[in-house]
Amino acid sequence: MTVDHEPATDPGRPSASWRQIGRDLGYLLPGLPIAIAAFVVMIVGLALGVGLAVLAFVGVAILAGTLLLARRFSALERTRVGWMEKREVGPVHYASAEQSGRVLKHLRDRQSWRDLGFCVLILPVRVFTWSVTVTWLAFSIGISLLIALAWLVAGGGGFRGLPLVLAHILRGVAALESSLVWGLLTNETAALRARAEELSRSRESVVQAEADTLRRVERDIHDGPQQRLVRLTMDLESAQRRFDEDPQTAKPLLEGAVLQTKEALAELRAVSRGIAPPILTDRGLAAALAAASARCPVPTTLDVAVDRLPTPIENAAYFVVTEALTNVAKHSDATQCAVSVVRVGDSVHVQVTDDGRGGAHLGKGHGLAGLADRLAGVDGRLDIASPPGDGTTVSAELPLAAS
Repeated sequence: MTVDHEPATDPGRPSASWRQIGRDLGYLLPGLPIAIAAFVVMIVGLALGVGLAVLAFVGVAILAGTLLLARRFSALERTRVGWMEKREVGPVHYASAEQSGRVLKHLRDRQSWRDLGFCVLILPVRVFTWSVTVTWLAFSIGISLLIALAWLVAGGGGFRGLPLVLAHILRGVAALESSLVWGLLTNETAALRARAEELSRSRESVVQAEADTLRRVERDIHDGPQQRLVRLTMDLESAQRRFDEDPQTAKPLLEGAVLQTKEALAELRAVSRGIAPPILTDRGLAAALAAASARCPVPTTLDVAVDRLPTPIENAAYFVVTEALTNVAKHSDATQCAVSVVRVGDSVHVQVTDDGRGGAHLGKGHGLAGLADRLAGVDGRLDIASPPGDGTTVSAELPLAAS
């Protein structure tokens, strides 16, 4: 006989069942000791913090530490409820260090105070629920033999519906506590607001990165290829005037013009870094990265295990690889390099590894500095592992959902 007949009120909340009884007991029985510990720590910390407020830094530090401990207790409760209900408890959002000072961020964060409130309020609730749970457990053990005998003799008799009643009582007690966790220890509105702010910052970063790229291209074209093309035009005009009268004099001018052409092409290739090439649009990421790897002076192996991707993801992956290869060529002193682009679940992982001298980082003024901002526009993440003397690995994770 099972008791999985009535659905839970909350579609995500488990129903009363024999299997769920074990999880409910595993959640409820340790609850009172945890609640007592959390209550004592919160009350003592709050009293000391307020009482020592006249010693500004000491009081603030104690309050911040108390709120930090409240976060730990709350994280434990979310984990316990998640185990009991077999689903993740959230979302939850805390103020980041960028939004406020390192110490004061806990004092300014509303969710931290809600965590503290939960640690205080849960104790009286848990005294009740724990008492009910222990009484339920003692009663169930006490009549278990009687129920077994009734089943053997009379097929259950008057105890036929008792297991169902007991399962629902325990499930209701567990649901009471988990409702407090969902109500006080999650904050979907704040999490959505933080996500909107993050997307806004990401968009601003992408716009700024594109503006910086355009300014760089304009400056580099003016200072490099444009000057060489002016010089090339002058040399060709001079060679044209002298070609019929003195071919020997015109020959060095033509040779210089050829050299100027090669140098202008090289500078144009350098300037075009940061601009998606036509091959990326026409033939896809694999072909574009094959061309980029072939241009790299360091021998490079390429492994691209993806088909055509959304345009923003392809562009971001291309820029990660080309920027990393440029740094390999200029700064790494590497003898070999490896590029891989693979799809893992709902994201694309890009990795560029070399065996050079290491020491690369995202500091301002370095070639990799703008990549993090560019990846922010597609919710990507950039990681660099570059211990001195042990090579460099540039990794990027690009979620396809962002496109």
